[in-house]
Parts: sequence; structure tokens; C-alpha cells
Amino acid sequence: MCSDPLVIGRVIGDVVDSFSQSIRITVTYNSNKKVYNGHELLPSSVTTKPRVEVHGDDMRSFFTLVMTDPDVPGPSDPYMREHLHWIVTDIPGTTDVSFGREIVKYEMPRPNIGIHRFVFVVFKQKRRQAEGITTPTSRDRFSTREFAQENDLGLPVAALFFNAQRETAARRR
Repeated sequence: MCSDPLVIGRVIGDVVDSFSQSIRITVTYNSNKKVYNGHELLPSSVTTKPRVEVHGDDMRSFFTLVMTDPDVPGPSDPYMREHLHWIVTDIPGTTDVSFGREIVKYEMPRPNIGIHRFVFVVFKQKRRQAEGITTPTSRDRFSTREFAQENDLGLPVAALFFNAQRETAARRR
């Protein structure tokens, strides 16, 4: 029986192909809300971009971070899969994304129907990309796989996801 949360949560399959996690990433919202695979966070607690730390092998490595929602418009019929929330490139190993180049600004999660997965995928770059990354023309119908292929990023080296659903007035209290 597989216990990999990325397999159980269908991140591997829906968003990326099977890969082996070779580095660790830490995602923290509002300096105290750490993201753990499959945990639920309220949309109101993820409105500002998180601190993402890449625990890479050394400072000479560079990484690209992609954040998407593969459950648009709703998890039972995600025909618009995926919605792009954020891309940061040229993140030096052993630092956080604030040292990288944000090529698509952070957009806060706004799930409408059902429970959505919000996925952070990290790729190791073959070299510093500078202007080399193709910026997607739209946030809608994004494909993490195609983005990785177009930019010669290969398979991911790390991924992490959380769940969120629309907050009703009653849930906010």
C-alpha cells in the first residue's frame, strides 16, 4: 500500500508524473502556518504569498517554483485544470523564494466549489535561467507538465500541497 501523500492526493498523476523527492521545501504562510501535505488551510489564511524555503544541495543550484490549482472550476469536473497561482525562477539552493525572480505574481487561492488542492512544485534548473523561462500567457488551463517540458526543467525535485475550500460566513467565525 502506497503511503506517499502526493500519490494519495493525486498530485502525482493530475499535476506531475512520478518522481523521487530529492530536496525538501518548507512553505509557511503568515510566519506561523506551515503547509503539510493534504492539510486544510482557510483561504483567508493564505491571502499573502508564503515564505517558501528550498533546502537544496548548494548555493550554485537554482530552482523554479510553480503553484497551481488542478481542481478548477471544481474537483468533480476540473475541466479547466490547472489554474496558475505563482511562478518564481532562479531561486538559489538553500534560500527562500524572495531571492528568486517572480515571473508570475502570487494570486491568492479562491476555491468556489468543493475542496481544491493547491500544489507547490519545485524543479531544479540546469543553469540560471535569467530571461530563458517562457512566461505563460494565461493563468487558466495551465499545465505544469508542459511548462516543465517547454523550459527543459525535467521532473520535479519536490512537491507539497494543501487543501482549501470556500469559506462561508459561518465558517469564518
